[in-house]
Parts: sequence; C-alpha cells; structure tokens
Amino acid sequence: MIKAGCSGFPVKREDYFGKFDVVELDSTFYNLPRPSTAIRWDDEAPEGFGFIVKVWQVVTHPSDSPTYRRTKLSIPESRIEKYGNFQMTKEVLDAWEKTREVARMLHSKLLLFQSPPSFHESPDSVLNLRNFFEKIERGDARMVWEPRGVWSNETLKSLCEDLDLVHSVDPFVGPALSGDIAYYRLHGKGGYGYKYSDRDLDDLLDMCPSDKDSYVLFNNMAMLEDGLRFRFAARSRGHPV
Repeated sequence: MIKAGCSGFPVKREDYFGKFDVVELDSTFYNLPRPSTAIRWDDEAPEGFGFIVKVWQVVTHPSDSPTYRRTKLSIPESRIEKYGNFQMTKEVLDAWEKTREVARMLHSKLLLFQSPPSFHESPDSVLNLRNFFEKIERGDARMVWEPRGVWSNETLKSLCEDLDLVHSVDPFVGPALSGDIAYYRLHGKGGYGYKYSDRDLDDLLDMCPSDKDSYVLFNNMAMLEDGLRFRFAARSRGHPV
C-alpha cells in the first residue's frame, strides 16, 4: 500500500478530504490545537482517513529555534534551557503528553519527530534520545524520526533499531535505514519551490519498497499538484493507494 498526501492542508479541509486519504499535520509542530478543534477535525474527516501528527516543537527544538516565533508559549527566562532536544524535563514531558492526547483524539497511529540541525550526533544527543524513547508511553502508535542534523548512517541505524523508530528521509537525498514502513518526506530538490517532474515521480515510485507500506508526504510549494500526480502515477502502475 502506498499512502500519499501533503504536509499540512494546501486547500480547504473538505476539499483535501476528497483528494487524499492521509495528511501530515504540520500545524501541531508550532502550536497544538484545542481539544475541541482536534475532535472537530476528526469528525469532519471521512472514514478511513489518517492524520499524522507532527510532534510539538517543545519536545524536539530548543527555545532559541526560530520556529518558536510562531508559538503562543510564554517561556520564563529561568526555564529556557529546559525546552527541546528530547530532554527529560517537565517541559518536554508535558509537551509530549499533550501531543499524545491530540493524537488520541485524531486516532493517529503515526507521530513524526523532526529534530533540528542543531541536534546532531553527540554523546548528549544519543543519551537524550535513548532516555526519552525508552521511557515515554507510546500506546499503539509508530514513532517516526526525521533527523535534520549530521549523523552517521551507522548511528542512525543502530538508534532506530534499538528504539523502534521509523527513519524518515527525503529519498532523493538519502536512503531510509530502518523501519517496518517507508516514510518519505519530499522537500523539493534544492528547495521548497521545486516542482517534481514526471520522471521524478516515476523514480519515486521505484524507491517505494515492495515488501512494506510506504507513506509519501509532499512538503513543497507544488505539494497539492505533485501529490495528486503521484497518486495517479501509482494507480497507473497498479499500486494500491
């Protein structure tokens, strides 16, 4: 099975629901929705639709990250070092529990952790990841990790296998090293403004493994059009979508 969709809603939700059967909720990374909002989204979605929750940045990103400019948090000066980087602090663990609650309301079975470039391979980073993923409650959801920092393939593979994480990649940049599903995030070749060619989409289909499900999420300016074209190409080649 190949599941294709977009990172966020590029059109009105009701229109999106008629075009795709999965969405990656980019908005939950910046600010979590109210419980009533999450429940409404779930009620609006058709049966079988899948929400993928991008984990709140308080878990993954330090408070000096530029992405915090969009958050509604008021962060005390005395606590700014307690945010992000998978630390086992009250701030991070509370953020994880709140993210988990939103995911439960949306019946989400996939949660995406995107770590920043500043979270690169180091003894502290490895220790933080191990402590966090070994101790949190996961329920029956899969944990997907997209590292943006510099990590060796050997360390990434070892961590993902040990911690039961799906390694998320842009397949045009590098291979996925671990996971019982393939999880691809398409950021555009060279940048957000890139539009994928027909040849690109054929190559992308060839990258989807035949022995496990693939999730293909477009996160580029032409995400709506590219996602629809990819679904059409997959159907044309006999892939279940």
